Amino acid sequence: MKIVIFGLSVSSSWGNGHATLWRGLCRGLGGMGHDVVFFERNAPWYSTTRDGVEFPGCHLRIYEDWGSVKSSARRELSDADVGMVTSYCPDGVSACELVLNSPTRVRCFYDLDTPVTLARLDEGNTVEYLPANGLGDFDLVLSYTGGGALSSLKQRLGARRVAPLYGSVDPEVHRPAQPLPDFAGDLSYLGTYAEDRQDTLERLLIQPARERRDLRFLIGGAQYPQTFPWTSNIFFVRHLPPALHAAFYCSSRLTLNVTRRAMASMGYCPSGRLFEAASCGVPIVSDVWDGIDEFYRPGSEILLSRTAEDVLQALSLSEGELSAISRAARERTLSEHTAQHRAAELESILEETACSGSKEQLCGA
Repeated sequence: MKIVIFGLSVSSSWGNGHATLWRGLCRGLGGMGHDVVFFERNAPWYSTTRDGVEFPGCHLRIYEDWGSVKSSARRELSDADVGMVTSYCPDGVSACELVLNSPTRVRCFYDLDTPVTLARLDEGNTVEYLPANGLGDFDLVLSYTGGGALSSLKQRLGARRVAPLYGSVDPEVHRPAQPLPDFAGDLSYLGTYAEDRQDTLERLLIQPARERRDLRFLIGGAQYPQTFPWTSNIFFVRHLPPALHAAFYCSSRLTLNVTRRAMASMGYCPSGRLFEAASCGVPIVSDVWDGIDEFYRPGSEILLSRTAEDVLQALSLSEGELSAISRAARERTLSEHTAQHRAAELESILEETACSGSKEQLCGA
């Protein structure tokens, strides 16, 4: 298949969880013989923080503005099997119009931020990457979130055919690594600052840090404000490229997963960081949300915490106990949650969608 995608950014992971996910999916799809063309607008905050422009399985097209790329995009879609637009695509409405009016055999929208999309609609806000008439014209709507989110996409946005495509990890990038002294600590957290994660972060990291001044805590990420409530034993590492994620994770006894409020409330929305840390063989302590047990078994593959006391209890576990948990989580990840698994799922969903519409070109006819 030739798959043409209009999305946020593949070239930069700065404040952008989409990048590492797409790099892994593209590698997986390319290894299966598919061709992926990804259109990314050249935003200044990404152009100065790029991790690269060449990635396995991905033909990246970086453009300055929609007017300059529209003709090229139309040509790519003219012989494509799949045209896809993702949430937070900066030219989402225009890209949707182009895909929906193209001869591509499967027209798809992939919402990697479904709980945020739905929450903004509930608040009466315009969602700038959605067509004004919703998603009913697409052959397929994929969601990073499962559970009740799938029904909401049908009811609220008119999606006709929906399927979950969860996050994943590329084990070639995220794997056990040598710890680095600069990242050494007892509990780490890697994530872009988000106001709707702050209450949970304060409860599960900042409060434990205040109570255990003898322990060392680390936060890595971008966009943290000057007003962030740092303590003397919380150390900050500015934005890390994916190549350093494994060393960051592996330098702490445990790492913390915190889910954005809308995603935690809806459930069935595992963060990409969750799979990355597990693939690196690091024990994870996570906030609690519906469906997390569908991905990892609480107590044996992941530790769940609602309070600071829960986190401190996790930190008191022996090295043997933590090693057993991290080994089990890594095994589960490699058997179910790699980018190759998701690429195979995506291939199957696309083929089923094409066949349901009697589009024989993707059905082997």
